Amino acid sequence: MKIGYFLSSEEFTPAELLEQARGAERAGFEALWISDHYHPWVDAQGQSPFVWSMIGALSQVCSLPVTTAVTCPTVRIHPAVIAQAAATSAVLHGGRFVLGVGTGEALNEHIFGDAWPQADVRLEMLEEAVEVLRALWAGGFVSHHGKHYTVEQARIYTLPDAPPPIYVSGFGPKSIDLAARIGDGNVSTMPDGEMVRRFRENGGGDKPCQAGFKAAYADSEDEGMRIAYERWPNAGVPGELSQVLPSPRHFEQAAELVKPEMVRDAFVCGNSVDAHLEMIDKYAEAGFDEVYVANTGPHYQGLFDLYQREVLPRLR
Repeated sequence: MKIGYFLSSEEFTPAELLEQARGAERAGFEALWISDHYHPWVDAQGQSPFVWSMIGALSQVCSLPVTTAVTCPTVRIHPAVIAQAAATSAVLHGGRFVLGVGTGEALNEHIFGDAWPQADVRLEMLEEAVEVLRALWAGGFVSHHGKHYTVEQARIYTLPDAPPPIYVSGFGPKSIDLAARIGDGNVSTMPDGEMVRRFRENGGGDKPCQAGFKAAYADSEDEGMRIAYERWPNAGVPGELSQVLPSPRHFEQAAELVKPEMVRDAFVCGNSVDAHLEMIDKYAEAGFDEVYVANTGPHYQGLFDLYQREVLPRLR
């Protein structure tokens, strides 16, 4: 299993994200995830740099492969623009770039006042967006007149030697089936073996399956839980709320119902090697090929040291 590090754009400044990328490479992580947000989930996270600027900068500070986890190429940014951004990113990273895509959240996509479509429509839009991406990456001028998108005589001149792989986020049955049908891989955040099986059996085959989890490194589990609850109470917000709530203040209101122990279940808190290995094992047993760990809070160097010294050697 490949072990990577997850750069949380919602929580860290551009300089901190670059520092973490360098630290992750030194520690022995094999790849990077980076989130794509216009807003953080809650104000306590406090950041949200533009992901495409960050991906360009990452190409200059480390050599690790990068995957967007995930970009929504349907509402806030037209897929023709995402196609250009991803093509340039793949060139800058020497082909070590994967475009992870999903149907997005109202939190980031509502900013122009567009209606937020229901889930089935968002999946339909995502499928058409992926069609636009691949058409533009094939080279030449493209005109597309679809149900959701129009492209008129567009051509991307700066292209990588091979088109970036597109990994599709899937959580419910319909999105997993779409990922299996149109994706070059799958992206998830839950160690759910049934989801992996559904992806593989419905067309995904042996395509890569990536997943990620969150940690809060600290000197004790209780201190880690305090940091996690302070920075990411939204981790305990259930169901479809994460897709439909439109602003950080709404997530803060929903998070008033979240108890600290609910966040504990979503994080690896503290500095236990065994706790990290146990979480990674859950994803391995579920059938994932790659798992990415994010650190919330200020102690990311402690997490890098822990992985370099103990976690990664034991896994290998």
